[in-house]
Amino acid sequence: MEGGEDIRGTAEQDAATEAAILAQLLALHPARLSFEELLREIASDPAEFAERDAVERGVRDLAAAGLLRRSGDLVEPSRAALRFSELLG
Repeated sequence: MEGGEDIRGTAEQDAATEAAILAQLLALHPARLSFEELLREIASDPAEFAERDAVERGVRDLAAAGLLRRSGDLVEPSRAALRFSELLG
């Protein structure tokens, strides 16, 4: 069942990346970051393909879930993400 463990590990890594992206965007709000700025904030080595790809997937998946807005190259938390963050205090 090694394949199942790899999938679970990848899903956990993706969730951790998404959490880091959203936390960073919420912390810096109301500033809007370009994708490249966000990448530099999140990735330990922004030039490494795997890290860039993980951040790109995270941005895509958060936008699809309605937690992140993308306007051109700029990214920011959605109103829903901001409200949730307010509720958590």
